[in-house]
Amino acid sequence: MKKYLTMVPLLAGAAFLASVGASSAAGKYTIGISNTVQGNGWREEMVCAMKAQALASGEVAKLNIAHRNTDAAGQLEDIRNLISAKVDAIVVNPADPAGIKAGLEEATKAGIVVVAVDQAVTEPSAYIISNNQEQYAYLGAKWLFQQMGGKGEVFYMRGAAGASADSDRDKGFKKALAEFPDVKVAQEVFTGWQQDQAKQQMLSFLATGTPINGIWTSGIDNVIVDALVESQAPLVPVVGADNAGFVGQLSSVKGLVGAAVTNPGSIGGAGVTLALQILDGKKPAQQTVLVEPQLWENATEEGKAKLKAAADPSLSPEWPVSISIPDWTTYTKDQIVACKGPGE
Repeated sequence: MKKYLTMVPLLAGAAFLASVGASSAAGKYTIGISNTVQGNGWREEMVCAMKAQALASGEVAKLNIAHRNTDAAGQLEDIRNLISAKVDAIVVNPADPAGIKAGLEEATKAGIVVVAVDQAVTEPSAYIISNNQEQYAYLGAKWLFQQMGGKGEVFYMRGAAGASADSDRDKGFKKALAEFPDVKVAQEVFTGWQQDQAKQQMLSFLATGTPINGIWTSGIDNVIVDALVESQAPLVPVVGADNAGFVGQLSSVKGLVGAAVTNPGSIGGAGVTLALQILDGKKPAQQTVLVEPQLWENATEEGKAKLKAAADPSLSPEWPVSISIPDWTTYTKDQIVACKGPGE
């Protein structure tokens, strides 16, 4: 079963296993964290939310953080190292569900609580708390195709091949596409959720002179607007995530029409909360909890007001403005921005 929640409005270094904090009287648990993408603002906010929530909870003595750019095989190695370190729980953003299934099963058999955030996993013993990725894509794509007048060519900028979030978003995008038979995909690319790569892909496509009528991005958005502006290309409608830079652009770039779909990186903090609840004997009734997205657009006065209320220029441009999740995170803005865990 799945439970649905409505969303209301830097970590550095590539060392495999970073131990943060020391044993304290207040904290009693050691939490392992596994993440496979560095250099991405969303993932950095996610890790900072994990650290901030561990600190705010008062229940965590130490974090063991595996935070590096790697694939499923590398993440499986990281998970097994966390098992060997005898952590109490592992909070993981999975690179590929099938590729790490064995490690998650091994963790459960070792008595370790496993919580997947942001993306689903196939290991049935794991708990999942995630943004609803299929609905994220569907909301944005449907709005985009409506803005295009129900016809034309769309540039489809996906995430990372093999990631379950990307696969779920592809389902949502194609669900919307099926409702608009006169909308065609001009080109489909995988950005790897990397800013530089996505911007270069956009610039390369624009250089071909191929006309498009809209751009859907899997959360790599402000650099796409930058590419359009720098190339002096037509400002076609753009859909992105609620990243601070893009949210700001939707209010400041003249002639830009677009929408931001909420996808809070703070889901990482929610994952720590869920792990602690389970460790404390408070298992949820459902194995999967989904946070429902909202769409903020600048084509209506109501939408503009939502964007204005959400904007936060003090954040990194690549960080989502949704830095907390009601009922799931208890840290302050200062704590998540500081990106400090227990003992730091």
